[in-house]
Amino acid sequence: MAKLVECVPNFSEGNNKEVIDALGQAISQTPGCVLLDVDAGASTNRTVYTFVGSPEAVIEGALSAARVAGQLIDMRQHTGEHPRMGALDVCPFVPVMNISMEECITCAHVFGQRLAAELGVPVYLYGEAAREESRKALPTIRAGEYEALPEKLAKPEWAPDFGPPTFVPRWGATVTGARTFLIAYNVNLLCTKELAHRIALNLREQGRGINQPGRLKRVQGIGWYLEEENIAQVSTNLLDFETTPLHAVYEEVCRDAEALNLPVVGSQLVGLVPKKAMLDTAEFYIKKEKLFILEEEQKIRLVVSRLGLDSLSPFHPRERIIEYLVQAGEVDTGLVAKPLGAFVRAVGGRSAAPGGGSVSAAAAALGAALGCMVGLMSYGKRQFEELDPIMRKLIPPFHQAMDELVAMVDADSRAFSSYMEAMKLPKSTSEERERRMAAMQQGLKTAVRVPCALAEKVSGLWPALKELARHCNLACKSDIQVGAKMLEASVFGAYFNVMINLKDITDEKFKLAMLQKVSGLLEEAKQGSSFVLALLEKRAA
Repeated sequence: MAKLVECVPNFSEGNNKEVIDALGQAISQTPGCVLLDVDAGASTNRTVYTFVGSPEAVIEGALSAARVAGQLIDMRQHTGEHPRMGALDVCPFVPVMNISMEECITCAHVFGQRLAAELGVPVYLYGEAAREESRKALPTIRAGEYEALPEKLAKPEWAPDFGPPTFVPRWGATVTGARTFLIAYNVNLLCTKELAHRIALNLREQGRGINQPGRLKRVQGIGWYLEEENIAQVSTNLLDFETTPLHAVYEEVCRDAEALNLPVVGSQLVGLVPKKAMLDTAEFYIKKEKLFILEEEQKIRLVVSRLGLDSLSPFHPRERIIEYLVQAGEVDTGLVAKPLGAFVRAVGGRSAAPGGGSVSAAAAALGAALGCMVGLMSYGKRQFEELDPIMRKLIPPFHQAMDELVAMVDADSRAFSSYMEAMKLPKSTSEERERRMAAMQQGLKTAVRVPCALAEKVSGLWPALKELARHCNLACKSDIQVGAKMLEASVFGAYFNVMINLKDITDEKFKLAMLQKVSGLLEEAKQGSSFVLALLEKRAA
């Protein structure tokens, strides 16, 4: 799969539509760049662009936009609520898919060097790309903002990483770097800028200084006023949403606002957000309010409602969640995206993949789906009301497994393809033959691990399926029976696929471990299926 980098340049212009559009066109017209989002703010006088592409493409896209900014933005005329120090204020590179942080650091270095050379402007490195510990934090570099640059650049300790240590009045200075996914998140308040900033100081990690740290780790914050919306905001950057999630920021702002008798009127996400950040917040409110929600779409809707993400403008998940945007741009989405008839014909084609492994994964997914269906058919109805607490516990494992097992349909096909590609490697010299053999052995091990993982995933469903058989709506008896046999058949398929590839592996320790594991999982599947069928027959008698 292709390497995918996200680039999020912040330009110091949020009002002039011609300039905003010209910068966006410079990015979108760069080959290999996909512009995902443009978020302009009038009061902040700043526009955040989000685009993705290969490492080489995003560097070119950022440089194209910077050239346009050099012609159209004049920092001598700039004012706005957001801290800034340059026409292109900050330009981070973020790993999205199949790429390491080290490669994003390289992107920042290459971009910074070329920007400085082409435009003759000072460039600083921050975040993971920083060469000095003191320059890791963006607010530290940006302290004093544009207005402080003449004095700052004259100090040896603030010499830029690239470019001249001289003040360029029209441009200012640029900060570039590499970081994990940052979420720009603002909470709306009906109050003054000063009160909003007071709450921001309470929460942000930096707090009010070394002796007065804030309550939330890995969070930056400031209070400001949006004239165009006539509201104040606690504006935050979540540097690590797994350390401090979205709901933690919102709930803490609400807590401080309540203490000050201030109304919170929703919140705002600026730019894009990872799906996991939204789902983590959904799980928080589901647990807090004892809700029962399975579907991803409904979980996202819950978050939009609880955080008031549509308070200032409509929140369209397909346009704001990065995974959805990336998926929308993909052409080949694999076997699971095919209609059922096309998938069956692909299996029936004259090729080794997709084969028994993919079919086994599909059977397992259908078995889990039937378990989910039987649970839902036994839930939320007056005649089965006493079963609701039980079904709330039993349904989620099947729903989760259903999606995970579907993904294994393509995983198995890819695993076998890696072995086939290894077989095509050159074998003219002894070194080539050695490399080819090592790649083939690695390919075989992968082709064994994938079906074994499938059998392990099914193994985790037997306790829930047995409990479901004890309590479910007996009108669904045949459905759970079919589900049990589908799950059992999928483990048989996994066993056969492990065995056929295991025989050619030379690592005897690996062979023994895999054989013992898959044999145990097969025996468990046989017993689990028999138990479920016998229990259902006993209940129906």
